[in-house]
Amino acid sequence: MIIYNVTTKVATDTHLSWLKWMREEHIPAMLNTGLFHDCRICRLLEQDDTEGPTYAIQYFTDSTENYQRFRSEHEQALRQRGYDLFGDRFIAFNTIMQVV
Repeated sequence: MIIYNVTTKVATDTHLSWLKWMREEHIPAMLNTGLFHDCRICRLLEQDDTEGPTYAIQYFTDSTENYQRFRSEHEQALRQRGYDLFGDRFIAFNTIMQVV
């Protein structure tokens, strides 16, 4: 199994609307690509939340081919929607992991 992990720090004044958008729009759109079969959203603990909370969103897929297809066919449009809505009110980085 492959996990596509997106770690995001969201500004304090934005995080509730960002979280609502993630749950109601972005995560369903990711799952609707048919390339991920499950998702988990976590809030990081024991972090400096002075500038806002940090979340890790994990999308689960069965193969690196599914992940690569996501990157080539869907990633840019889905990512752009977040920038269109929230601009510079968040910062994110991605990692890909394999369950062993």
